[in-house]
Amino acid sequence: MMTQTMTQQEIRQTGIEILSEHIGVVGMIRFLQQNDLGYGNYTKDKESILKESSVEELVKKIQQTY
Repeated sequence: MMTQTMTQQEIRQTGIEILSEHIGVVGMIRFLQQNDLGYGNYTKDKESILKESSVEELVKKIQQTY
């Protein structure tokens, strides 16, 4: 298999077929979900969620939860 001459789509399709053959459809889907890039901007979202909380406040919230 010459991956250098394959398109990105061909590489992806071949990978999906190999995963499906070796770990089954469910395993393939679980693997692909782990590697999903997701969406949004983690850093921006984190800053907006935590902007008004100090470390001490976060520790208190965690302790109250558990």
